[in-house]
Amino acid sequence: MDFNLSEEYQSFSDSVARFAQAKLAPGALARAHSNQYPWETAQLLAEQGLLGIVFPEEDGGQGGSLMHAVLAIQQVALACPKSADIVQAGNFGPIRTFVEYASKEQKERFLPDLLAGKKLISLGMTEPDAGSAVTDLKTTAVLDGDHYIVNGSKIFSTHSPEAELFLIYVRFGPGVGGIGSILIERGTPGFEVGEPSSFMNGEHWAQLYFDNCRVPKENLLLGPGGFKKQISGFNVERLGNASRALALGRYAFNMARDHAMVRKQFGRELCDFQGIQWKFSEMWMKLEQAQLLLYKAALEGEHGLPSGQSTAMAKLACNLAGWDVSNEAMQVMGGMGFSQEALVEYCVRRTRGWMIAGGSIEVLKNRIAEGVFGRSFSQRAPKAQDQ
Repeated sequence: MDFNLSEEYQSFSDSVARFAQAKLAPGALARAHSNQYPWETAQLLAEQGLLGIVFPEEDGGQGGSLMHAVLAIQQVALACPKSADIVQAGNFGPIRTFVEYASKEQKERFLPDLLAGKKLISLGMTEPDAGSAVTDLKTTAVLDGDHYIVNGSKIFSTHSPEAELFLIYVRFGPGVGGIGSILIERGTPGFEVGEPSSFMNGEHWAQLYFDNCRVPKENLLLGPGGFKKQISGFNVERLGNASRALALGRYAFNMARDHAMVRKQFGRELCDFQGIQWKFSEMWMKLEQAQLLLYKAALEGEHGLPSGQSTAMAKLACNLAGWDVSNEAMQVMGGMGFSQEALVEYCVRRTRGWMIAGGSIEVLKNRIAEGVFGRSFSQRAPKAQDQ
C-alpha cells in the first residue's frame, strides 16, 4: 500500500505551493487581520483555476477531484491562512450544493460571477432554535402563484454580510420530508440583512430576516423531500473545514519549529530542551494521523461521494489536531505566539471555531458511533407514553 501522493497529485500540489508562496505569502499577515473580504485575492485565485476545481467543465469548473481541492486548500493555507477560506468558498459549502442541483438557467445566472471571485453565496441553515437539530427549522416557504412567500430568520451564516446570493433551507411542509431549499438574492423585497456581528475568530456574520419575502418560483433549488440530498452534500463540505483546520495547525507548527531552532533561553536553543522536543513529537504525530484520515475520505470521493462515516472521522481528527497543534505552537512561541505580530494566534482562533462549525465535534462523535454499532441513535427526548 502506497501512502505517497500520485505523481499527478504531487505535481498539482507543488504547482499550487509555488503560486501561493510567490503571490499570497507576502500579504498574509495584513490579509488575516483585515475586516474586508479580499476580493482582489479571490479574483487572483479564480484566474489561477482554484475556484470550481471540483465542478464539471461544462459548468465552468476545472473537472478535478475532491483530492485536488483538498490539496489546493492546504497549500494555499500554508502560505496565507485566510486565502484558504476563498478556495473553500469556491469549492465546498453552498456553492457545491448549488452546482449539484441548480437548473441550467440558475447556473447561467449566478455561476459565472461566483467562479470568477466577483460574488459570494452564503448558506442560511442555522436558526435561533435550530442548530445541530437542523430539522427543527421554522423558516417557511409557501407557494403563491408565481412566487414563494418566505418567512423566518437565519443566524451564523458565513459570508452573509458580503454575499449577493443566499441558499436558504426552508420548510414547505411538516416533517423532514417538508424541508428543501430556495435561492434568495440580496435586495429581494421582504429580505433584510441585519447588522454585522463578529465571531471570536474575526469572521463576520449577520442575521437574515424574511418578512413575507416574495421569491420568484424559478429560484426554487430543491423542493419538498430535498433535505436528504442537501445534507449528503454537507458531508462533503466537511472536507473543506477539515483541510483548513489541519493546514492551519501545520502552519502554526512550522512557525513554532522555526522559532524553536533560533530562539535562545538560558544559553540554549529552545529545541535543545527535552520538554520542547516532546511537544513537537506529539504535534507531528497528530498532524500525520489526521492527514491520513483526510486523504482517505477525499480519495473515496473519486468514486462518488465519500461516506458520512469517513468525512466525520476526517473532520473530527483534523479539528482536534489543528486546535491542539496551533495551541501548543502558541505556547512554544510564548509572547510572540500570543501577539498579532505573528499568525499563530490567528490559527488558534480559527481552528477553535471549526470545532463548532460544520458539525460540532460532539455531533461527529455521535455519527461515528452510529457507524461503529451499525444503527442510528436519536438524540431527541423519548415521547411521553399515553397513560
